[in-house]
Amino acid sequence: MIDHRFMTVRGCRYHVQTVGEGAPATLLLHGFTGSADVWASFTEDFPTPGQRVAVDLVGHGQTDAPASPVRYSMSETIADLAALMTELGHETFDLIGYSMGGRIALAFALTHPERVQRLLLESASPGLRTEAERALRRQSDAALADLILQQGLPAFVDRWEQTPLFASQARLAPDDLARQRAVRLSHQPVGLANSLLGIGTGSQPSYWDELHTLQLPVLLVTGELDEKYTAIAEAMLTMLPNARHADVPGAGHTVHLEEPDLYRGILAGFLSGRTVS
Repeated sequence: MIDHRFMTVRGCRYHVQTVGEGAPATLLLHGFTGSADVWASFTEDFPTPGQRVAVDLVGHGQTDAPASPVRYSMSETIADLAALMTELGHETFDLIGYSMGGRIALAFALTHPERVQRLLLESASPGLRTEAERALRRQSDAALADLILQQGLPAFVDRWEQTPLFASQARLAPDDLARQRAVRLSHQPVGLANSLLGIGTGSQPSYWDELHTLQLPVLLVTGELDEKYTAIAEAMLTMLPNARHADVPGAGHTVHLEEPDLYRGILAGFLSGRTVS
């Protein structure tokens, strides 16, 4: 059974879902417009023992949505998650992140490698390589943030769901699509807008040049239909000393939603220490 609680860390009130107790703990981080709810079916039926922790990241779900985008920055988010896991009694843990949550998970592992035992990155990247790329992305994220604040969440979600990155989700069951849309519509507009401005790909640092320092086991998971992130994973694979890449047939950007049974098997193999192909 999922336990819902609120924890205040570094002045920010977080909504946290936990299942189980003890070690080895696992922290799961959702993507942009997601929440801890997207992990519910995995945290309740998890392949390893120990406490599973899923959080609503800043500006998402029932977690606070601060007025300043600075409070959403990568450094602030990493500090929050470190404090939160310490308060829950976990100095070391496995870390799983999807998309935006994957960017945060990678940044956390590079900042606190002593705290992360295994790292699973689903459809994630180390950021944009050049300042010119980041400047262009900041402009597009600012335009999206403005749309959210001026036209509201329904108009933004309509546009977001038409992004080519999510085209493969058209094959999902209507109930799955409805649940995902409900999560996307559950946020505060200022929270999503400031998340784009504070921790969007254009605002975060680039971590490409630091990948070679990460010695812990890393699994990169992508869907074969997501050509962009599959290529990013292949590039990361050449730089990470202890990494593998699982490219999932029939899936796009959201592997855990599109192919949950395959994803669960990959998760079980990696967290138990077995080889993942």
